Amino acid sequence: MINAVSILEIRDLEVRRGGVRVLDIPGFEVLDGEFLSLIGPNGAGKSTLLLVLACLLPRYRGSLSFRGASVMEGNGLMGYRRKISMVFQEPLLFDGTVESNVASGLRLHGVNRSNIGRIVGECMERFGIGNLKGRHARKLSGGEAQRTSLARAFAVGPEVIFLDEPFSSLDPPTREGLMEDLQRILRETKTTAVMATHDRVEALRLSSRMAIMKDGRIVQIGDPGDVMNRPQDEFVASFVGVETVLSGKIVGSGAGTVTVQVPGGKIESVGVGQVGDPVLCCIRPELVTLSTGSPTESASARNVLPGRIVKVIPMGLFYKVNIDCGFPLTAYVTASSVENLTLAEGSAVCSSFKATAVHLIRK
Repeated sequence: MINAVSILEIRDLEVRRGGVRVLDIPGFEVLDGEFLSLIGPNGAGKSTLLLVLACLLPRYRGSLSFRGASVMEGNGLMGYRRKISMVFQEPLLFDGTVESNVASGLRLHGVNRSNIGRIVGECMERFGIGNLKGRHARKLSGGEAQRTSLARAFAVGPEVIFLDEPFSSLDPPTREGLMEDLQRILRETKTTAVMATHDRVEALRLSSRMAIMKDGRIVQIGDPGDVMNRPQDEFVASFVGVETVLSGKIVGSGAGTVTVQVPGGKIESVGVGQVGDPVLCCIRPELVTLSTGSPTESASARNVLPGRIVKVIPMGLFYKVNIDCGFPLTAYVTASSVENLTLAEGSAVCSSFKATAVHLIRK
């Protein structure tokens, strides 16, 4: 259960490497019991921020506090480190068995030897590696090694666990199984988690909040649905999967909606603004519906636009369809829709989307 109580907080954080500023974060907090994802492109500063939060990388300036108490050098730092764990993209296992690896953190924490066996056994069973306890770490598959790494991290009973791209090197079935187990274990243990990832699907699947990072800064943070559907700027929009971003100008307003003139047409949107205001119109591809009927028959949506298909691109579980309807528009459709509607390059199509599907960003 997530509490609206801060467990970790940083203020006026700046980190430099080789004299170059790589993190600049005025304020940031992690809530007790939440799963917070740090998401952004390579080089955005996600892993660096994790290392700072875990006190594995020094701060040039700024403060870090845990449950309201400042984390400083000395006893305070050691006490804090005993309350956290970190899991990296590549499992860092010792030269020994699965059982000895899971037990290693407990030995370092000075846990009574009589309790170590019980705790290790419970953690291995939780992560489905109980039958591997005697196997050497060098003989593990990638998924087994990462499960061992996670079991070791959870064995010490951390209050916060940091995860740096923990699924990126795993094949899809292994990744899916491990994500399911991690979700369950986090619920059972009520452990706070902070994960760095560039995969927005992972972030949506696991997170209670998402923080979008760019050039060492946090540019937007909030509920995953809010970040995905109401990005604050064009960078966030493009990164969270908004395929259609159009520059326009408000040319009419009334009854809670506005009309936006974009190159090649007009769009109706739910929003507030003054006539003449420049805006960006953001439309998620999964909110666009395609049909082969006439525009009047196509939908009850406020935006119904005839056009022609430019390209149909297979994307695995769905197809991406690029349409020219006076302006470029992208839709995601299922394989059955492609077949039933006979969608092909050059064919006529009608695109529709609701006014609520258009998110406006004021320039």
